[in-house]
Amino acid sequence: MIEFDEVEMKMVLKLVYYGPAMSGKTTNLLRLHDLIDRKERGDLMMLDTKDDRTIFFDLLPFFLKTPGGMKIKLKVYTVPGQVRHDATRKAVLSRADGVAFIADSQVSEASNNSESFENLEKNLSYVGIDIDKVPLVVQFNKKDLANTVSEEEIRQTWDATGIPVFMASALKGWGVLETFRCLVEKMYEHVDERYFLERKYGLSRDMFAGRLTGMDAGQGRTA
Repeated sequence: MIEFDEVEMKMVLKLVYYGPAMSGKTTNLLRLHDLIDRKERGDLMMLDTKDDRTIFFDLLPFFLKTPGGMKIKLKVYTVPGQVRHDATRKAVLSRADGVAFIADSQVSEASNNSESFENLEKNLSYVGIDIDKVPLVVQFNKKDLANTVSEEEIRQTWDATGIPVFMASALKGWGVLETFRCLVEKMYEHVDERYFLERKYGLSRDMFAGRLTGMDAGQGRTA
C-alpha cells in the first residue's frame, strides 16, 4: 500500500499502532514523540471519537532525502481501541505499511488481547492487506505493573509465530524505541524488496532506521 511517486521521487509510508482499549497505544506514541529528536518530527494531531481518540503525527515533517535523491516521509497513527469504533479502525488501518500490535500484559487482559488481535486479522483482510506479508511486531506493554503474564509464558505463546515480540513500559519509556525500530526495519525490508532502496537510492536498512530513531544498529534490541 506504499504511496510512491516515481516522477517526483517521493514516498510516503504509514505505520499503525493497533490493540485493545487502554493497552497503551497512545502512551507509546506520546513517548515516542518525546524520545525522538525535536527537529526530526512534526506536531501531534488528534482526532477525537466518543470515549476514545486517534492520534497521529508525521515522524518526518520534512522528507528524508536518500543519497540517491529519493524523498521519504513517515506517518505514525494509533487506532481507537473501543469495539464501537471498528469503522474508524478500518479507516486508519487502510494502506498501512506496517503494524505494531500493543497488548496489555496484565493477566486480566488476556481475553481482550486475543479478541483485539483477531479483530486486527479481520480488519487487515477487510482493507486488502495480507497479515502474513505486512510488517508486524507485537509489544506487551505495562510490564512495570504487578500481576502481568510472565515473559516466558508470552514467548512460549508467540515465538512459534515468528513475529518479533517486545516487553515494554510505555509509561516509563522502555521498550518503546526498540519496538518502533524493529517495525521500521521490517518495513524497510518490505519496501526494499519492491523499490530497491539500497541499490537504486543508496539507503541501507541501518541508515534508515538509525535516522528515524537516533539509535545505532542493534541498540536496545529485546526481541
